[in-house]
Amino acid sequence: MTENGALLPVVIRGHKKFDYSDKNPDVFEAYVNPSEITLGYEVEFSDENGVGTTGARMDFQRIKPGDMSLSFFIDGTGANGRKADVQQKVAEFQRVTGYSGEIHRSAYLEIAWGTLRVRRCVLKSASIAYKLFRPDGVPLRAVITAAFADNADDRTRVAMAQDESADLTHVRLVKAGDTLPGLCEQIYGEPRMYPAVARANGLDNFRDLQPGTQLRFPPLER
Repeated sequence: MTENGALLPVVIRGHKKFDYSDKNPDVFEAYVNPSEITLGYEVEFSDENGVGTTGARMDFQRIKPGDMSLSFFIDGTGANGRKADVQQKVAEFQRVTGYSGEIHRSAYLEIAWGTLRVRRCVLKSASIAYKLFRPDGVPLRAVITAAFADNADDRTRVAMAQDESADLTHVRLVKAGDTLPGLCEQIYGEPRMYPAVARANGLDNFRDLQPGTQLRFPPLER
């Protein structure tokens, strides 16, 4: 919700390219206040035990791609200040998130709402519950409940997770006051790595970092 109390939209973009590079994806927006957003993760361990032992050491393997479930409200009465055509919005959601004959599969999705970071995912399931009808049977309210599965590649998931290991690629958004040597100190433990990072990002002037710039910190040997 913004400072003046206006609702921020749930935005879902449906891409047809697996790398999300298409510039004009289909877009679904719903000016709603989701009652619940659930993020789920599963950690995978190896529990093999040695011969002659009764216990097992749980060795970390990986964090599996996460799930997100989201329920949001479509209102056709105008009570929230935005009167929507419920059937049209439901059809729009199904078109953006569902099967595309052009790519012979469901769309590659990006979802954002409020301060939550953008998630790359695919639709796993969805249900639509109609809650209110006009006397002629036209629906006036609907609740869409949808489940999505992460669809980021391994490199993207590592960068978004901000893993602290220096042997992994990191991505940082520059904040006011950040310096390239200082960021290298945080990630590599060595500020003198900044020339290599500047080259990796094509920086001509590493002293003039602009807030909001995205920088990539590749694995580097100290």
